[in-house]
Amino acid sequence: MDNLNTTDNKILEFQRIRSQARARARVEAEAEAAAVAQAAAQTDATAATESKTEGMPSWTKRELSSEYVDEGRRSPGVDKPFLVITLVLMTIGLIMLLSASFSSSIYMIGEPLWLFRNQAIFAVSGVFIMLLISRISIRVISKWSAHLLVASIIMLVLVLIIGIRINGATRWLGIGGENTAFSFQPSEIAKLAVILSFAQIICKFGPKRMKTLKYGVMPFAAITAVIIILLWWQPHVSAAIIILATAIVMMFAGGTRIRYFVLPVVAAVVLAGLMIVPTLIGSVRDGGVQGGADAIAQEVENSGFDFSSLGHWGRRIDIWLDPDADPLGGGFQTRQSLNAVGSGGLLGQGLGQSRQKHQYLPEEHNDFIFAIVAEELGFVGAMLILSLFALLVIRGYWLALHAKNRYSSLVVIGITSLMAIQVFFNVAVVTNLIPATGISLPLFSYGGTALWMQLAQIGIILSVSREIPVISQESKEDFEGQEHMI
Repeated sequence: MDNLNTTDNKILEFQRIRSQARARARVEAEAEAAAVAQAAAQTDATAATESKTEGMPSWTKRELSSEYVDEGRRSPGVDKPFLVITLVLMTIGLIMLLSASFSSSIYMIGEPLWLFRNQAIFAVSGVFIMLLISRISIRVISKWSAHLLVASIIMLVLVLIIGIRINGATRWLGIGGENTAFSFQPSEIAKLAVILSFAQIICKFGPKRMKTLKYGVMPFAAITAVIIILLWWQPHVSAAIIILATAIVMMFAGGTRIRYFVLPVVAAVVLAGLMIVPTLIGSVRDGGVQGGADAIAQEVENSGFDFSSLGHWGRRIDIWLDPDADPLGGGFQTRQSLNAVGSGGLLGQGLGQSRQKHQYLPEEHNDFIFAIVAEELGFVGAMLILSLFALLVIRGYWLALHAKNRYSSLVVIGITSLMAIQVFFNVAVVTNLIPATGISLPLFSYGGTALWMQLAQIGIILSVSREIPVISQESKEDFEGQEHMI
């Protein structure tokens, strides 16, 4: 009986061991199958990623291209740095306008806050316009490019027929008199129209055609020439120069060969030389020229060549060469501007303490507001404001590099360059680096409709920034890990 029980126990033990072995084998088989499946899935994922990233540049270079980013990964909103810098500059501009304009407001209306209040209303409403446009897709905006160009040319023609004449120039459309009318300059619309339409034409032609004279130069030159001729007749030389410079930037960014830009510049230099150099040589022969560049400029002025024969722009050159020749007439504004800039010194006279704004400097709240900035805030304050403009321009070009498509990139390049060109020319006029002409300082100078247009252009840039693809942190780590593996 005991032997029988022992045998049964051994059989049960054997069965228990066999069951455990079978269970262990089953678990090991399942684990091995799962490992094989996981390895196969990882292999498929690696192959898919390699096919997707094949030919990709390094991470830093890939960051500049949106074509490698999934369609669903988008920026959560407008570009915050660009928006913040814009609002900061506009706020500083309103403060400086308040300081610069109250004397003129009292003189014109008898109310010290009249000009500031008008500009503040346009600024607040302009911000809403900017935010509204920022929510409109750039694809919708592109469809109206040609219409805007045609409309701007028609308005420039109307200026010559029914335009409002202010300060000796017919540049405005509107109703009413000089001080009470709601008026605007069609040239402001033409600037934006050139950018939008040129970007559309460049994208339509493509990179190869843009390198030819027929497609890369002639259409753009024809459009620009029509606009410049209409502006010259107003006369509005400053707007003509700005639109010409903007058109050149757009053509260059679009792929037009550099040699097509060099030839007109050489021709212009030769033409200027043929007009000026002979008279200068004659003066040098008679008595020589001593005293450097300023003396040479003075000698050109006195050598017999009459710049005023060139018309409105020629008279501006005469004043630029020698403001002291007519200190109470044509040279008065330049002299007072230089007095304001010079009296500011390093740290300035203090906010609100300008002397030149008290009816000494004409247009102190408009084209020459930067002279008041330099006088009240000094060299340090003026450079800080110019640094903010520089940051805005740099950020704009950064957005252009990261734009979703070529049209968006070209539009941002054009608007950013337009702003940079206007800032440069305004400061150059205030400091007498170039002849005086009516170029406003963006976000600072008085002018409601001009501020609206500037904020609308910034709204377009913000619209482009909404569509800039972004790469998640996980994707970035995956890309970087694959690069390390390679």
